[in-house]
Amino acid sequence: MKVIGITGGVGSGKTELLRYIKEHYNCRVILSDEAAHEVERPGGSIYEPLVALLSEYSANPVLADDARTEKIESHELLNADGTINRCEMAARIFANRELLTKVNALVHPAVRVYIEQAIEEEQTKGALDYFFIEAALLIEAGYQSVVDSMWYIYCRPEIRRERLRNSRGYTDEKIDSIMKSQLSEEAFRAGCDVVIDNSGSLAEACVQIDAKLQKKLPFL
Repeated sequence: MKVIGITGGVGSGKTELLRYIKEHYNCRVILSDEAAHEVERPGGSIYEPLVALLSEYSANPVLADDARTEKIESHELLNADGTINRCEMAARIFANRELLTKVNALVHPAVRVYIEQAIEEEQTKGALDYFFIEAALLIEAGYQSVVDSMWYIYCRPEIRRERLRNSRGYTDEKIDSIMKSQLSEEAFRAGCDVVIDNSGSLAEACVQIDAKLQKKLPFL
């Protein structure tokens, strides 16, 4: 079983391509966001410390020089079933900059452990050909030591912007903010050994994927 990391900027179409891969290859796909939800759910590895951390903060922190008249609507941190209210979690993180760093310090290591355990389980079973991991931060988080190959899903910036406006309703300001926080194209290319150009149609990108997986590349 070969482990492949899938990374790329927001709006590059990683999710669509992974859906194709999952449907056409003997593999398992883990999305980092889904892994985060698993470790954060009741019974998950960081559920209790995360709830304790979030409980220390409010969506409307009281500051001595706080002259804001518009406040964020605050809700209960936990839903009726005990799961974390993700909208409230986001509101508290948005209102408290230092909270994001603390949450990431909990979530990112737990997600990595979850993924590494899943890889080990599948290697023991020996039933799969591939194991795919998707995340925008695979390179920054040092997953090069976890995967056999790192793939960069490239897409021209103007097309990414159009996709984000049409599919997610993002404003140009929000798109700019997200893109600036992510690696540059040069950094993505430098950190990956395979590049899939998803600037065209889905079918065109899938042809590239088939060529990489069906061809005997060095990492295979």
